[in-house]
Amino acid sequence: MSVRLIAVRAGVSPSTVSLALRGSEKISPETRERIFAIAREIDYRPDARIHELMARVRSTQGRKDTQACFGVMSLYPEARPWERSTHLGRIHAGMARRAEALGYRLEPLWLRAPGMTQRRFREILDARGIEGLICFGSDDPLAPFPEALDHYAIVVVGLSIRTPLHRVICSFYTDAWRALDEVRARGYRRPGMILARHEAQRTGYMHAGAYLAWCDRHLGSASAVPVLHVERAEPEPVTRWLEQHQPDAIVLVHAGDAIPEFTTMLGARGVRIPQDVGLAAVTHFVQGTGLAGMEQDQELMGARAVELLTSRIIEHDLGLPHHPRTELVESQWVDGPSLPRIGRAAGGGIGQR
Repeated sequence: MSVRLIAVRAGVSPSTVSLALRGSEKISPETRERIFAIAREIDYRPDARIHELMARVRSTQGRKDTQACFGVMSLYPEARPWERSTHLGRIHAGMARRAEALGYRLEPLWLRAPGMTQRRFREILDARGIEGLICFGSDDPLAPFPEALDHYAIVVVGLSIRTPLHRVICSFYTDAWRALDEVRARGYRRPGMILARHEAQRTGYMHAGAYLAWCDRHLGSASAVPVLHVERAEPEPVTRWLEQHQPDAIVLVHAGDAIPEFTTMLGARGVRIPQDVGLAAVTHFVQGTGLAGMEQDQELMGARAVELLTSRIIEHDLGLPHHPRTELVESQWVDGPSLPRIGRAAGGGIGQR
């Protein structure tokens, strides 16, 4: 606004004012002096951050090799885990679209490549002028972030890196609570939760915490069904749990590829969904499965990661943060035939509906 005001009072264009304030010899000495006089009169102060940003833009104009770039790190055993995982693939697609819209490109980087060391990895980043890194996490949920890379701007997707960093995650607690609210709204009064051990560890046990808090709020703590922790669709423990606790609905928290195993296993055990027990999945994908549940918005997670990293670059927030910021992305409810509405008096679990 100040530049436009100076331009109006000096009778020149805003671009002429900008050039004059930078001392450009393209502007006559008389015009520069008139513009400086008006600037002093209105106590104009340029924004140093904008000045620095524009200087960088001008210095790279016409050079095709200097497009701003973010490194996309893999700490997985493979170079591009997003190419073998639909879940990670959607996150990467969201990153790529948002990065392009903001003028960045993404460059895949593999720390566990044969012969790669942290020192060599850092040299590659510095040689390419990469200041920002997005890390997809690790197959080890307790892995630390590499110490040699702690001076870049870093954003992690997920909770699988234990080092305190800026990150984007699903709103696991809210997702579980919303699923339970949907279960209750459809008339079920004794929901139980089956939770994959791997998912529980990678999500900080937020789903179980939400379940216990929700039961305390709506049912009373004594009425909560013990959370069943399993690896995959384990017939014996699941059947015992159903028979002992008689839930009228199951909130199933697991990786997307494991959900069909549970419905198949329950059918083989004579448990009909939804006739005997309702089912709501909290997972990566629900659309097209014939189930009801909470489906993650992976593309929005990817976009948010790029936006968070961009803000860190603009603020020159490099290195390990003193106050890590976490952005939560809520999942979306998907209706499905596995959780129909029932009468308030109905329910009670296996054999009681």
